[in-house]
Amino acid sequence: MAYGVLLALCAAVLMGVATVLQALGARRETVGGPVRAMFQWPFLVGVGVDALGFVAEVVALRSVPLFLVEAALASSLAVTAAVAAAVLRVRLRSAEWGAVVAVCCGLAVLAVAAGHEGTSDGDARLRWVTLGTAVGLVLLGWVVNRRVHRVRAAVLGGIAGLSFGLTGIGVRLLPDDITVTGVLAALTAYAVVVSGLGGYLLLIEALRSGSVTAATGAMVIGETVWPGVFGVVWLGDTTRPGFAPLGVAGFVVSIAGALALARFGEAEQTPLPTSGAGPRQEE
Repeated sequence: MAYGVLLALCAAVLMGVATVLQALGARRETVGGPVRAMFQWPFLVGVGVDALGFVAEVVALRSVPLFLVEAALASSLAVTAAVAAAVLRVRLRSAEWGAVVAVCCGLAVLAVAAGHEGTSDGDARLRWVTLGTAVGLVLLGWVVNRRVHRVRAAVLGGIAGLSFGLTGIGVRLLPDDITVTGVLAALTAYAVVVSGLGGYLLLIEALRSGSVTAATGAMVIGETVWPGVFGVVWLGDTTRPGFAPLGVAGFVVSIAGALALARFGEAEQTPLPTSGAGPRQEE
């Protein structure tokens, strides 16, 4: 249990740091555009750190409840905010530092309240539904991207969050004794690939479509709330006996803090000016 909690927190730290590294790499390339920015060393290191974070997430999902892992991943925004303050010279307002503290406190409470993960890995019908839902979310995102305009960033961000949440569910549905050959034949393994890549592409489109805050906030809600409920209702995840109210409170506080930090979802802050007025505040 403690090992899984530590891995979930490590995943959050790694992903939060990766976001800042990728932003730093993108800012170093001001002429060649996003393709050349991907070959800047901070961006490449950020991709590697992100991959390590995903591995830590996968291992954590095999040993602790979904609601704890997903809340921890949302807390990566707090890591991004703190690191951005130091590396990108972004000035955090007092309310944002308060949100960072809220995320940390909420996660601490949630870790204390969390029980053991459920033992159910679903049946064949649930695995087919998981794969079908993964494909359906990608198709829905494609339709939204073509048809919706005014609130496209928030809607695409929400669908991306649902896809990321489905990635966690897919990992949980893989049998404990699965082999490499078994992975290639497992429906949920393909669901993990489709939902993970699909969610990533949808998030990129969401961020290109409008407000970073709206897209990231919708993503946080989508990737945390419904997987947590799914884990409790269908997979048997629990809190410690008598700690359910405390667990709910910790979950709500940590997600609320992450939402307050949603503008740090892609580290799109304006660096502090060297002189003159203070930094521009984004929406």
